[in-house]
Amino acid sequence: MSKFSGKTALVTGSTSGIGLGIAKELASQGANIALNGFGDAEQIEAQRSALESEHGVTVKYYGADLTDVAQIEAMMSSIPDETGPIDILVNNAGMQFVSPIEDFPVARWDMIIALNLTASFHTIRLALPAMKKNKWGRIVNIASAHALVASPYKSAYVAAKHGIAGLTKTVALEAAEEGVTVNAICPGYVWTPLVEKQIPDTAKARGMTEEQVINDVMLAGQPTKQFVSIEQVAAFTTFLCTDDASGVTGSMQSIDGGWIAR
Repeated sequence: MSKFSGKTALVTGSTSGIGLGIAKELASQGANIALNGFGDAEQIEAQRSALESEHGVTVKYYGADLTDVAQIEAMMSSIPDETGPIDILVNNAGMQFVSPIEDFPVARWDMIIALNLTASFHTIRLALPAMKKNKWGRIVNIASAHALVASPYKSAYVAAKHGIAGLTKTVALEAAEEGVTVNAICPGYVWTPLVEKQIPDTAKARGMTEEQVINDVMLAGQPTKQFVSIEQVAAFTTFLCTDDASGVTGSMQSIDGGWIAR
């Protein structure tokens, strides 16, 4: 029997990048999947259909804007009826913006905090009661090395990810006796569309070429000198959802090529 047969996983921000990789891995282990995110409608439907047919699980797509509380609440109430009660919650949706703080657009700050931090508060508060009732649940927050250390020009992102660290630890304590684990994964630089898009902004902010940003900024802090892969993050996330990881909760799990070991 597959590890997660009969269980349902909501993965936010799962129409591309890390989130899609996690959704694929969980589906391969038998979990029904609730996809969420933005993108081309035909491409999303192709991904949804492929996951469903390849792994023999139920896969539904929810286009909720996670900066809108009403849309989050509507999604969270629909999933149990259409896909099954949420057993596994992976908060992955996020965005980035790079700018010196004195020039940081206020609207960008508000949006990053809403998506990268507040959305996780809402999904957790809405998913946790059923997990507690069922005496089993897994919550994995995809944080960042920036939940543990800072970098310049990323004030909103670093603040949000540090907030995710605190949220993770707090909910882990609240759910510790209920069969629910809550952990955060803290990747270093993973080669994703999000990372690729921030290279030009970082180059502009630092007065560098894009190649210099990759080698002298992004990978400078990772002793392995390699990007973390989506597949590595997905495998790590999946492990934290297994019964083998039932003793792991309230933790910040680094997968950063040695970044924070310095």
